[in-house]
Amino acid sequence: MISFTLWDWLLMLVVATQATFIAYLHNPRLKAFVLSLPVPFSLAYLSVGNPVDITNVLGLLLFFLYTHAVRWLHRRAHLPIIPAIVISTLAYAVTASCLVQCLPNTRPAFYFWLACGCVAGIAVVFQVRFKPGDEKGYRTELPVWIKFAIITGVIFVIILIKKYLQGFMTLFPMVSVVALYEARFCLRTICRQMAVFVLVFLPMLVVIRLFQPGLGAYGSLLLGWAVYLSILLPLTWQQWKRFK
Repeated sequence: MISFTLWDWLLMLVVATQATFIAYLHNPRLKAFVLSLPVPFSLAYLSVGNPVDITNVLGLLLFFLYTHAVRWLHRRAHLPIIPAIVISTLAYAVTASCLVQCLPNTRPAFYFWLACGCVAGIAVVFQVRFKPGDEKGYRTELPVWIKFAIITGVIFVIILIKKYLQGFMTLFPMVSVVALYEARFCLRTICRQMAVFVLVFLPMLVVIRLFQPGLGAYGSLLLGWAVYLSILLPLTWQQWKRFK
C-alpha cells in the first residue's frame, strides 16, 4: 500500500503551481529563470528523506541532459514536442533506475566530489559553446485547471516510484515535463539557463551535504537556498544585461 507523507502532498501542490505559473509567462528568459528555481528539489529532498549523495549530483546531470535531449529531438530530429518530452522523460527514469542499481551501497565521499567536478566541467563547456539565440515568447491558451491537473498527475506517478529513483527523484524533471512543452518556441534559451542552473545548484548540494549533520535537513536546506540565490540572482542579472 502506498502511503503519502505531508511532503508528498506539498510536492504535488507547490510544483504543479510552479509549472502552471511558467506556462502563463510569455517572456522566454522569465520562463527559464522560474524553471531554474529549486522548488521541486527542495520538496522532493524532504519527501525522500535521504542525505545528499552522488545520486543527487548524477540526477542533476541527467536533468541537464534531459533538457538538451528534448531540444535536440524537437529541433534537430524534428519530432513533435510531446513525443520528444515523453522519450526524454522515459530515458531519465530508466537511466536513473539503472544507476541506482549499479552504484555501490556504500558511497564514499570521493565519488560525490568527483561527480561534482565532472558535472561542473560539462556545464562550463556547454555554457561557453552554446550561444544564446533570439527566440519568441509564448503564453499558453489552455485553462489553468487543465494545466494544473496534468502536472499533478505527472507528479503523482513520480511519487509512486520514488523508492526506485532514490536521490534521482529530487532532480526528476517534474516541472519540465509540462514547462518544456510551453517553452517549445524558446528551447535554446531554456537550455542555456540550465547550464547556469547546474553551476549554481552544485554549491547548494555541497552546502546541504556538509551542513546536514549539524543543522539537519531543514537548516541545511535553508542555508543551501541562501547560497543558491546569492549566486543565481547576480549571475542571471549579468547574463540578461549582456544579451539584451
